[in-house]
Amino acid sequence: METPLISPHGGTLVSRVLHGEVRDAVLERAHSMPKVWLAKTNISDLELIATGAFSPLRGFMTSDDYQRVVNDMHLDNGLPWTIPITLPVTQEVADGLKEGTDIALVEPDPDEPDGYRILAVMELEEKYTYSKEIEAEKVYRTTDDAHPGVARLYRQGDVLLGGDVFMLRMPKAAETEFPDLRYTPAQTRRMFARRGWRRIVAFQTRNPIHRAHEYIQKTALEIVDGLFIHPLVGETKPDDIPADVRVESYRALLRDYYPADRVLLGVFPAAMRYAGPREAVFHALVRKNYGCSHFIVGRDHAGVKGYYGTFDAHYIFDEFTEEEIGITPLFFDHAFYCRKCGSIVSAKTCPHGPEDHIKLSGTQVREMLARGEMLPEEFTRPEVSRILIEGMRRKAKVP
Repeated sequence: METPLISPHGGTLVSRVLHGEVRDAVLERAHSMPKVWLAKTNISDLELIATGAFSPLRGFMTSDDYQRVVNDMHLDNGLPWTIPITLPVTQEVADGLKEGTDIALVEPDPDEPDGYRILAVMELEEKYTYSKEIEAEKVYRTTDDAHPGVARLYRQGDVLLGGDVFMLRMPKAAETEFPDLRYTPAQTRRMFARRGWRRIVAFQTRNPIHRAHEYIQKTALEIVDGLFIHPLVGETKPDDIPADVRVESYRALLRDYYPADRVLLGVFPAAMRYAGPREAVFHALVRKNYGCSHFIVGRDHAGVKGYYGTFDAHYIFDEFTEEEIGITPLFFDHAFYCRKCGSIVSAKTCPHGPEDHIKLSGTQVREMLARGEMLPEEFTRPEVSRILIEGMRRKAKVP
């Protein structure tokens, strides 16, 4: 008998992927439909909508959902949701589309005869305009275009398309980028159940795992049945460590320092928004869809360049009831190595001063790696340092 898992957000795991003869017939018809070319973020969102990771969403948001999410962090049906999932296009593209018709969503693919791959059909329910400044202020808490999420928002089209989608082919990235780790929510739920796990804690990261992360993960693992390490591998900032380098470091760490029967590594093919507190809630809700009962929320979760307070990503959960969120957040303070304690500790547990702490900023880490210097063993395992140094060398050689 399979172990019962937490219910998906909204109660039902969405699937918008067509198969067999129905898929073939719709794909054939899609060739004659108006085509909308997708940016990287839209491609990621489409895959995650279709596979149920963004349940209860069945497509890109219409204006009612969009306005409620932006203004009060709920969908129009009252469910909590904190990040707009939208399909922006230029006014010119929008003018060529008619509400109430079907359109084909495509990605560039030079290997295809026509230079594109048809990914999905969308039932175009609505075309609507919106305020980028209001979305920036509400979602990112800033209108500063130095913020990477705000900059992306300002670059995108001025019209949003809303409607349900039907996936016909997975993005090319699903075939070429970590296909062995790209589990859908339905797959992870089966894997958790087969292992007999009922309480699963998820860990979201866009960075290599250092000793402080390891401390947090293993502390959480003490109170649950399994740990799901789920790094984001979609679009990130240019100066972030490349996804392939990070995944290589995760594999090395798990091989030597984690119990194989209590940890699962998978990749999360989402784009990074850098929306801080709102993205922390979003990341938690999505991991609930993957079957996780607990979610680690660290210091400045999904933050960037000091735009958010250190613990804003903790405080935002107070704006929702436990029943609304469903998944249990586990809040952790900043962790580091203390020479006097002789171990990894946190600000909550260590009585010693900063002169005894080994801490490195992201800038310091990148500079040391670029110089080919091993990071302190108290900060990062040597296996990880070597992988990161080699990865940075490869990145530097790419024109």
